[in-house]
Amino acid sequence: MSQYPQALFEIWELPIERTLVSEVLAAAMSSGADFADIFIEDKSTSRLTFLDGQIKDAVSGRSQGAGIRTIHGRQVNYGYTSVLSREGLLRTARLIAAARQQGSVRQLTALASITSPPYHFCQIYPRAVGMEQRLALLERADRAARKAHPAITQVEVTISESLQRVVIANTAGLFVADERPYSRLSVLAIASNGNEQQTGSQSPGRMAGFEFFEQLAVAEIACQAAESATLMLRATYAPAGRMPVVIDKGFGGVIFHEACGHSLETTSVAPRASIFAQKLGEMIAQPCLTAIDDGTIPNEWGSLALDDEGMPTQRTILIENGRLVNYLADYLGSIKTGYPRTGSGRRESYRYPPASRMRNTFIAPGDATLEELIASVAHGIYAKRMGGGSVSPGTGDFNFSVREAYLIRNGKIAEPVRGATLIGNGADILKKISRIGRDLELSAGMCGSISGNIPVNVGQPAILVDEMTVGGSNL
Repeated sequence: MSQYPQALFEIWELPIERTLVSEVLAAAMSSGADFADIFIEDKSTSRLTFLDGQIKDAVSGRSQGAGIRTIHGRQVNYGYTSVLSREGLLRTARLIAAARQQGSVRQLTALASITSPPYHFCQIYPRAVGMEQRLALLERADRAARKAHPAITQVEVTISESLQRVVIANTAGLFVADERPYSRLSVLAIASNGNEQQTGSQSPGRMAGFEFFEQLAVAEIACQAAESATLMLRATYAPAGRMPVVIDKGFGGVIFHEACGHSLETTSVAPRASIFAQKLGEMIAQPCLTAIDDGTIPNEWGSLALDDEGMPTQRTILIENGRLVNYLADYLGSIKTGYPRTGSGRRESYRYPPASRMRNTFIAPGDATLEELIASVAHGIYAKRMGGGSVSPGTGDFNFSVREAYLIRNGKIAEPVRGATLIGNGADILKKISRIGRDLELSAGMCGSISGNIPVNVGQPAILVDEMTVGGSNL
């Protein structure tokens, strides 16, 4: 899409014209700001939940609004409004300008449509799909999970869909638009043996329309959730101590995302609150490790054609063969640090100013098989599925639960264990990843930070950490 109509939002039932956008930006700049931008959003969401064979809830909504930002040197003023009339937008812009009543009025560059990269195309929009199609999908997942094992006592299946449409303009002449469809399936299975319960879950997602669900192996995903729950019923408690850990592909990448990735965003690098601040060019990991943040992968959960500041996203190598080579920088982060922008300015909605954030962040494939990684461990833990955790942003110290784990004994996967936690430090763990598997897998998640909750992918092949602290039981 190389040309945008004068009243771009008319196709979204929002009659906001480019001339009005120019007027609003001029009002925001009236106190002498160096830069101003506007983020206009129209977002529809829906969620349908099926619990024990019945509809538990059906929720839908729509939000519209605009966020306006001015930058004076390194000072930021930000305001937002859900009133998208001329009066509402100008009132917000003038209030932001009034927050700094000094300086001369700067010239506003005329807005010009800029060709954006191809969209991450949506083939089937949510409005084109009837309720019966969604119910059939939910019922199929419910049946498959229950058939997987007689110990399954409860199944909850949720379809979440959203369609976000944005226009982004700034005083440098930028005027672009983007469309972002998101679809996600979540299956939660609960297994019981009469004395206790265990849970298993799967939550794949894509930046795509309803075609994502039609192409999804729904029954297989539901069975995986059920099998994980029943497996943990017969698991013994994990041992505690320091030992080698093999962390499997996919959501295992959450440790790198949380313990290392956030520390590579200029949000934390600029104030030197990051353990990796001022380490560009240094070896921070073993040479086998390369880590990438890529917003360009077609239709992936964390991808974007444009970031929330209107810059085309890109593939950014963060760590190359163990050496730190890039940070993730948004517009303001680039001003503060001098590092180039990476198309990483992101926000949950118009209510938040943008900040440097991850997109699809992963450890690149190596040359080992999972079997080779397991075979190299005499006694340790195989973390097949990771759970949630906590991280101290300033130090990189982390603590993550493992939803499905096994003992490794004499180079072979042994009995399942539960209650395992992985405890460590982001900078330390990078130096202890000694081997990396071949098969990369990405997993969808939601990341919360200073600019709200946003969709991201975490990922990795299987990795071998030579030594980690495993929290468990020595009883």
